[in-house]
Amino acid sequence: MAFITLNTKKLKSNFDFLHKLFKKNDIKWSVVSKLLCGNKEYLTELLKLDINQVCDSRVSNLKTIKSIKPDIETIYIKPPAKRSIRQIVKYADISMNTEIETIRYLSEEAYKQHKVHKIIIMIELGDLREGVMGENFMKFYENVFKLKNIEVVGIGTNLSCLYGVLPNHDKLVQLSLYEQLVEARFDRPIPYVSGGSSVTIPLIFQKLLPKGVNHFRVGETLFLGTDVYNDKPLKNMHFDVFKLYTEIIELIEKPLLPSGDTGTNVDGHSYEYDEKLEGKTSVRAIVDIGLLDVEEKHIEPVDQKIRITGASSDMIVVDLGSNSDNYKVGDLLEFKMDYMGTLRILNSKYVEKRINVQVR
Repeated sequence: MAFITLNTKKLKSNFDFLHKLFKKNDIKWSVVSKLLCGNKEYLTELLKLDINQVCDSRVSNLKTIKSIKPDIETIYIKPPAKRSIRQIVKYADISMNTEIETIRYLSEEAYKQHKVHKIIIMIELGDLREGVMGENFMKFYENVFKLKNIEVVGIGTNLSCLYGVLPNHDKLVQLSLYEQLVEARFDRPIPYVSGGSSVTIPLIFQKLLPKGVNHFRVGETLFLGTDVYNDKPLKNMHFDVFKLYTEIIELIEKPLLPSGDTGTNVDGHSYEYDEKLEGKTSVRAIVDIGLLDVEEKHIEPVDQKIRITGASSDMIVVDLGSNSDNYKVGDLLEFKMDYMGTLRILNSKYVEKRINVQVR
């Protein structure tokens, strides 16, 4: 059975690095845990760290987090669905919002639960995912301000996730100005200007982060050590907190080219072939993971002599060339994963999750 491992020492090292960085720059930060897909064992390890605030986009995950550490502050990080309002108020201390009607539902439910529900209003700054349009923000805030059992604790924005629009100094200054407008007009403090995410971290090193931005939401860089802005590993961080291992279930020397009439495969792909490969062979291995678990473009064999040649729903085929390392059936192949690869693997119930396993 394929399995993924979590290295808690490397996770803590990444956490300590970021915690020190944010503290030095007077920034509050929240760990985005959605990558863990609600896995209770992994969440338990995460919450052993000195974390004060956790973000997630699934209410069920926040429920699990609260069951492990009831006093931790939780943030629901996408606009709430009407049918989830009761659960969101119950398990999320804060939610991110863009619709006044939704906030009215939150207000009513918070009253029923004898709570004050906190919100962060998200503002659109160009990536065209969630966010109130800037020209409507002040009126929007004024309407929210009138609602009972609702407290606005921040304004925020999301960049990079949909169209890859990168954060820069000017965009984040613009976000900070909205906070200043609210405080000047309504005489109400806005504690969080939540303009930071993994992709924004490089701006700290470049001294380009406006002082007004004081809250970050970080997942990918914590778990994968990624400089998301430049799409490369971040210096002094571990990129291999997670490792994927798959077992070889078939290993046979086969032709490099298929035979017979060809159409599209199970994933809808059709292939063109180099006729120069006719008659040549290589050692091909099948491993016990497939498209149901992860797209092959999001994983890469650690052994650089190996290459992925294709995938179906439950199996991936790799080319071992001449098999100079003498792999055999039953051996494990290790793969690196990018963010989406890790997310898909962690969401797969068919891939076992392990902690601190040393694999030879």
